[in-house]
Amino acid sequence: MDPTSHDAVARALAWLHPGWMLVSVVLVASTLRLGIRIRRLRLSGERVPASLYRGHLRLAKPAVALLLAGFLGGPLSSVLLRGWDPIETLHGVLGCVSALLFVFVAVQGRRLERGAGDARAAHGWASLVAVGLALVTALTGMVLLP
Repeated sequence: MDPTSHDAVARALAWLHPGWMLVSVVLVASTLRLGIRIRRLRLSGERVPASLYRGHLRLAKPAVALLLAGFLGGPLSSVLLRGWDPIETLHGVLGCVSALLFVFVAVQGRRLERGAGDARAAHGWASLVAVGLALVTALTGMVLLP
């Protein structure tokens, strides 16, 4: 039996992971939006303002850090608050794949930041897939809400 069904404190704490992840997904989606804007300007031959790059980086780093911290909170919440096996659901599996993709995106972004232009395509496409998968992961988590 799910402890959140009869324990108000556990139930309240079980909402922490979904709330945290909602904020994280909104932040990574906003970061993606800035990245797409950078790409459009670059491909059109227009100059990309340094402020746009800085804004993308300023949002990206905490967004990915928050998302990965929230990812770790999922299994903790699952085991400690709900009494579940953390990877027994599609949500858990997709969350693992999504987290790995975001680590890859962050590594490629760091390479770009250090001047490795060959990381640009991988960073961009992986970002699209990672944010898309994060949204699908969120949808599969809806049925698990306390």
